Amino acid sequence: MSGSSTHTTSDESTTPTPAELEARIEAGISGASAAVTGDGHHFSAVVTAPAFRGLSRIAQHRLVYDVFGSEVGGRIHALSIQTHPSEAP
Repeated sequence: MSGSSTHTTSDESTTPTPAELEARIEAGISGASAAVTGDGHHFSAVVTAPAFRGLSRIAQHRLVYDVFGSEVGGRIHALSIQTHPSEAP
């Protein structure tokens, strides 16, 4: 054991993948469905969620950015977002 952290949500030394971002968005926003593409640094996400209903586009995007916190601009160099409200399940 090297004494390194066992933190599993994000590791600053690993390159993020579209699948990781999709899973984190879907776990972080109730009822969300995400489709993410990208090259490990620049990503594009299309996110549909009932949580977006009634929110401005800026508020919708903020919900997605809040999933990643300070990683956007760092580990996740750039994240382009398209959001769409969906009906509640």
